[in-house]
Amino acid sequence: MDHVEVSAAKRRSFGYDLQVYTFGCKVNTYDSGLIQKNLKNYEAQLKAETSPLATQSRVHVLNTCAVTAEATAQAVRMIRKIKAKEPLATIVVTGCAAQVDTGAFETLPSADLVIANSHKGLLPQLLDQYFKGTLKDRVFKSNIFKKDDLESGGGEEHFHTRSFLKIQDGCNSFCSFCIIPYARGKSRSIAIFDIVQKIKNLESEGVKEVVLTGVHIGDYADESTEKVLVLEDLVESVLHKTSISRIRLSSLEPIEVSNRLLDLFQDPKLCPHFHMSIQSADTNVLHEMKRKYSEKEVRQSLEKISLKVPNAFVGMDVIAGFPTETEEAFENTYKVLAETPWTRLHVFPYSERSGTKAAILPQMHQMIRKERGLRLRELSHHRLTCEALKQVGTKKSALVLNNFSKSQQALSRDYWSLNLDLVDDLNSDLKNTVQDVIVSDVVIEHNDVILKAALI
Repeated sequence: MDHVEVSAAKRRSFGYDLQVYTFGCKVNTYDSGLIQKNLKNYEAQLKAETSPLATQSRVHVLNTCAVTAEATAQAVRMIRKIKAKEPLATIVVTGCAAQVDTGAFETLPSADLVIANSHKGLLPQLLDQYFKGTLKDRVFKSNIFKKDDLESGGGEEHFHTRSFLKIQDGCNSFCSFCIIPYARGKSRSIAIFDIVQKIKNLESEGVKEVVLTGVHIGDYADESTEKVLVLEDLVESVLHKTSISRIRLSSLEPIEVSNRLLDLFQDPKLCPHFHMSIQSADTNVLHEMKRKYSEKEVRQSLEKISLKVPNAFVGMDVIAGFPTETEEAFENTYKVLAETPWTRLHVFPYSERSGTKAAILPQMHQMIRKERGLRLRELSHHRLTCEALKQVGTKKSALVLNNFSKSQQALSRDYWSLNLDLVDDLNSDLKNTVQDVIVSDVVIEHNDVILKAALI
């Protein structure tokens, strides 16, 4: 489960001003890049055929998240805010919330078009027809489990240094707290050959780092060959058949951290960074969540990573206050986490999601969820600070980002945010380059832990 995050990418395309907002996970980041690319590819036809109204319009596309009810509510609030500010703008709602919470937008006057994930690939054509006045409906949705295609060709949002490349979509797990299978459909994967070619293309365009992402990449299965190929086969092919500087993996579950996969991290192109989707470390809670592992596998996976990929950055998703999480179960999760090697926790107080099995269970009081979440965040902050202090004096390979912020200018191979000591007139020259740096200090601002570093 990823936290809800909103980013916006803006470009002027086929005669009107377009802004794409990305909510939620890295898969949505990929999909937003695909939306932009599809609209751009449709540019010539629309320039010739679109009505004069379109050339004067400002279009906002919201690529929504549905991981929590609050994620949908956040999109609704943004739609109302945009429409209040720009009443003549066209607002298009797409993504996961458009698929599973269609009614929230169908009854919202500010939403001009609602295009669910089942129809996301048709967005340019539907927008074209909308401006021509030939659309009879404003909501487009069908059974997502009948969707067999997996849109490819996206991945990069404009102005980003790193590219998120979707290798897999959908999920077959149906965890009791999760709505995503109903938003994304069944698990399906892109063939290794196509992924390798895409990475080669990205490299030729100057991209230095590719993040292999998906809804459940541990389910990756290339069925285009006689023998079904799995995630390890994909990673091995990417490492051997491309020369891109850095490859990074997105979320994995404990049972997906195989010895073969860990051995591949001996290749310096595969970044020593793991994002572990554990959700709990208590066996009983994991069983109620319909996860396919226990406390034993959680411990073993973290210890294997520490042994075979020393000094790797390990982030983990954890849910606090799941309906069946007793005080004893929470304390056990806390104990396991306190005893195992990792770097940072991404803590989510449990949030009921209508349509999931966990939502119909007796719910825990919000205060208890918040208190448990706070304890886990304090544990995480202490661990992250300790691990950050160990980095002082170490040398790192840093990718200087195109999108500077006050606190982050570069990203190390092992996923540490770096604030570089740069001369202003060198900034533009160094963007999108890989530099050797040495960590000089640790800066802690609120809950952010940033490493200060200097060029070597």
